[in-house]
Amino acid sequence: MNIIVDYGNSSAKVGIFNQRALVDKHVFREENQLKDFLQNFSADHCIVSSVNTEAQTIASWTTAKNKFILHHTLPLPVKNLYATPQTLGVDRIAGVCGAQDFFQATNCLVIDAGTCITYDFLDNKGRYHGGGISPGLTMRFQAMHTFTARLPLVSVTENPLLIGNSTETCMQSGVIHGLIEEIDGVIRKYSEKFDGLKVILCGGDTGFFENKLKASIFASPELVLSGLNSILLYNVSR
Repeated sequence: MNIIVDYGNSSAKVGIFNQRALVDKHVFREENQLKDFLQNFSADHCIVSSVNTEAQTIASWTTAKNKFILHHTLPLPVKNLYATPQTLGVDRIAGVCGAQDFFQATNCLVIDAGTCITYDFLDNKGRYHGGGISPGLTMRFQAMHTFTARLPLVSVTENPLLIGNSTETCMQSGVIHGLIEEIDGVIRKYSEKFDGLKVILCGGDTGFFENKLKASIFASPELVLSGLNSILLYNVSR
């Protein structure tokens, strides 16, 4: 049994895998809850990806026989061509490895819709090239409120007006329709450049976007967990 820990900015996701199958998932918003769970769960292997608490500390809480920390020196099942691998977000490389695991020998564009929108390209030879980073939904609303004198802090709405008729609805129209067009536009550019492109959407806002995009996508909210598990299996087998 494998235990996978993905500790983000606001919460920790824990996936339990039997080989490649995700059999259980937990979300912890308090560090002490995560610690208690890990100390009381028996697993053969563990991998930790963290942008929050020190990953080595989290790994020390588990009783797993083999423990791995995701960082830029850990061997990967893809070839990393990123110019500055030491600055690459661990969630981005995990998502790409998840895409590789699902769609081998396929050009893949991984779109992670979370705090930021990240675009990551993996070619059909298993080589990761990089991509793009853009502000996410909530960040765009917060930025307009923070960097202007009078614009309010507006929340996301499921079906924004195209033609806003108030400051609030105009902001919702601009952010949401604008971001949908951005994502569709990026997908179109990649599709024109790379044959047989598979687009995989993941991240916290997957549910919001998956039925709003014109492009054909494969929605995989747990892609990062699956990618971390594939990295773990790759290193266990070495």
